[in-house]
Amino acid sequence: MPDLRKLRVLQELSQQGTIGAAAQALHLTPQAVSQQISALGKELGVQLTEPAGRRLRLTSAARIVLRHADTVFQQMEQMQAELAAHQSGECGEVALAGFSTTLSALILPAVARLKKDRPLLRTTLAEADPPESFAMLHRGETDVVISADTAHSPGGDGPRFHRVILCEDPFDVALPVSHGLAAEDGLRLADLADETWIFATTGMCHDIGVAACTAAGFTPQASHAIGDWDATLSAVELGLGVALVPRLARPAPRPEVAIRSFADTPPSRYVFAAVREGSQASPEIAAVLDALREVATELVAPRLPEQDTDARSAA
Repeated sequence: MPDLRKLRVLQELSQQGTIGAAAQALHLTPQAVSQQISALGKELGVQLTEPAGRRLRLTSAARIVLRHADTVFQQMEQMQAELAAHQSGECGEVALAGFSTTLSALILPAVARLKKDRPLLRTTLAEADPPESFAMLHRGETDVVISADTAHSPGGDGPRFHRVILCEDPFDVALPVSHGLAAEDGLRLADLADETWIFATTGMCHDIGVAACTAAGFTPQASHAIGDWDATLSAVELGLGVALVPRLARPAPRPEVAIRSFADTPPSRYVFAAVREGSQASPEIAAVLDALREVATELVAPRLPEQDTDARSAA
């Protein structure tokens, strides 16, 4: 393989026309330029210059070498540009996985923002719930998992994953617009102690709702268990009960349903991204985490302890 530095010297000789001019442009001595050209010819097994009076001229073999040298250096420039883009997080490939509530409100807007701001950064998305999403992360089938927890502190049994808190997701209450408390100022969860409640079927949202009601001093009377937020609002609209809805869910608005926030501290969960420990330093993953944070901040007002972004989890 020819020495790229010697190819540069040959290029300069072709552009400048004389050994002396090439030497001046390269800040070398004429003797050094001649030696580089001679050594390159020996490496390639061809003669690159020939006498033309008192000067040297390039041979036809040198013209062939120069034609290919232009392509080589163009490829080198492209490689360096792509490496610089990779190091800055401008290109690469990152796979994400998240549960259904986070897709429309959080992950897809973040992916769209990355597509606009970093068009060379490719992202793929899979809908997956814990614990399968974390198993995918552990197996290397995805790079970023978006999940939620009821506490901001790290959990799990070891530092396999690095957790980055994205936002605190408060729960609001959905009531029929005809409800007597729908326009009440300073609504508290305890004000709804006598209501019929619609909860999620199972899982975190169900547990958060029941625990919040218990903490407010009453045992909720549950009438329906529904796993879809639009269906939950349909039940509220029909007067079948009231429901706690995470702000991140953002179901389609309904004119007959009022969504009210609480005057006191609302029930909430923490939405976070998890990556394999150490991979958070990767520029492309850092770019994805930044986009998720930006979108999450716009969705809900976070109330985060200062140390949250350094927490670790093996959830």
